[in-house]
Amino acid sequence: MLLREEIEQRERYTLSKLAVLSAESKGRVFPEEQDAVRTCFQRDRDRIIHSKALRRLMHKTQVFLSPEGDHFRTRLTHTLEVSQIARTIARALCLNEDLTEAIAMGHDLGHTPFGHNGEAYLNDIHPGGFSHNKQSLRVVDVIERGPSGRTLNLTMEVRDGILNHSGPDKPFTLEGQIVRLSDRIAYINHDIDDALRAGVIREEDLPQDCLEVLGRSHGERINYLVTDAINCSDEMTEIKQSQEAFEAMDALRNWMFGNVYKSPHVKQEKELRRIKTLIETLYQYYHERPQELPRENLDLLEQDGIDEVVKDYIAGMTDRYAIKLYTDLFVPTGWKLDD
Repeated sequence: MLLREEIEQRERYTLSKLAVLSAESKGRVFPEEQDAVRTCFQRDRDRIIHSKALRRLMHKTQVFLSPEGDHFRTRLTHTLEVSQIARTIARALCLNEDLTEAIAMGHDLGHTPFGHNGEAYLNDIHPGGFSHNKQSLRVVDVIERGPSGRTLNLTMEVRDGILNHSGPDKPFTLEGQIVRLSDRIAYINHDIDDALRAGVIREEDLPQDCLEVLGRSHGERINYLVTDAINCSDEMTEIKQSQEAFEAMDALRNWMFGNVYKSPHVKQEKELRRIKTLIETLYQYYHERPQELPRENLDLLEQDGIDEVVKDYIAGMTDRYAIKLYTDLFVPTGWKLDD
């Protein structure tokens, strides 16, 4: 039987001197007894996997709003792809794969319904603004609670990686930096795949100079970017890309913003207005009627205030739940005779 102490000892001999060792974690906000079998980062990963917030990602939009079809990405499938890419890089660099996986699984827990559009509209109306990475940290620190009633109480390394997977600041661990890069590698490439499937773009539309560097197929591009990151980051104190890979990926990302992310075929003005109305109306409704919030949100009202609690409730909704709730509250159903 392989116990935690044996895993920690094995890490000392097998991982890079630049890796974060489980036995040397900076610890948790609230100290806990160690588990007999799992390391602290394995426990963090498991807590995230069993969370309600992760399950809800299955019904949260990635790019396409309420897409028809089983093969389009959601926030959950995106999370799994980021985790796979990040674990491959971490394993090759002899860094802590468990820490990397925990950060990857938790990095998008705070995403709103309706993708980045939902985030933008919530940012406009919520005092102090809204960012999904800060909300992801709030989910694991405050909102999400296990059967015991306590928060997830994750380690400092995982919390830092979640908070800084996007935005101006880099994670302080190499494992967190891997997730930051893997997130970008994943979404650029799988969004191309979804846009091709949806007929928004064609293969020949893609910038050919980028494809000559990165590869012409989905698998070739990911393999190139993963291999490049491994080769450029080996024995380095930061996760890096070659200049050629960075410039080609950045150019492809910019092209995607102009031709997919902001395309009128993807972001139809009529649908965006509906989403904006839905989020603003629900926010105002619960701001005026906090007593109608679920008990788990009401419990935080005195501690955090009405703005924060309503924002939490809206951000936690799935696309389909938000639509159903709006419909139930504001769309008349008509009178009918009882049986």
